[in-house]
Amino acid sequence: MKMSGNAILVTGGGSGIGQGLAEAFCARGNRVLIAGRNRERLEAVAAKNPGMQILTVDVADEASIAQLVEQATQKLPDLNVLVNNAGMMQTENLRDPASVAKAEAIVTTNLLGPIRLTLALLPQLAAQPDAAVLNVTSGLAFLPLTTTPTYCATKAALHSWTQSLRWQVRNTSVKVHEIAPPYVRTGLTGERQANDPRAMPLEDYLAETLDLLERNPDAPEILVERVLPLREAELRGGYDEFFIQFNTMMEAGRDGE
Repeated sequence: MKMSGNAILVTGGGSGIGQGLAEAFCARGNRVLIAGRNRERLEAVAAKNPGMQILTVDVADEASIAQLVEQATQKLPDLNVLVNNAGMMQTENLRDPASVAKAEAIVTTNLLGPIRLTLALLPQLAAQPDAAVLNVTSGLAFLPLTTTPTYCATKAALHSWTQSLRWQVRNTSVKVHEIAPPYVRTGLTGERQANDPRAMPLEDYLAETLDLLERNPDAPEILVERVLPLREAELRGGYDEFFIQFNTMMEAGRDGE
């Protein structure tokens, strides 16, 4: 994607990686619209970024997505970039049958949400001379964290879906990028993650990600150095051993709270 002169919609733009990307794009001369469930949080972000616009949306609700598409294209008639960032990550006990309700909510938000929004906006995007879809997945799409199984499964599914989308729109003006972050210091799972020294500082992650986008605007995947062990776990060999090591380490960190 080009790095300036765009009209961009960022879901989950009120905090974390979504907020960081939205602010970075805004600073680079793009018109940015952030969307999310928490209006107060969105307003606080927009207040720090002159010209940024906001809309509320619940990406788990099909009617809310339809309303977002209508309102976003009214605010930005030349909308040409969609950043699917909104998502949820929760721990699950798969031995508890009641956990299926949590799993369904995660699937609806993390997988159906971006699918519904992308397909609803695709005609708008394809009508622009330069357009892009950026799907935020995770390094956990390639090696799961067993305490958050459905989150990892939805990100793996979104990775696969993104590949298919990229192929199907290859003869249009729409470029499709996948952003797969490592473990980043955000509030995605709460205060523990936001302050975890094992997590990559958000500002470092954003700086490296934006640098990669600027240096290779046609890259199908935007992968910072720190996520490569997860992304290339199968390729590098020793996957089973790494799976055990990784999950043992992450469980030990949680047990030490």
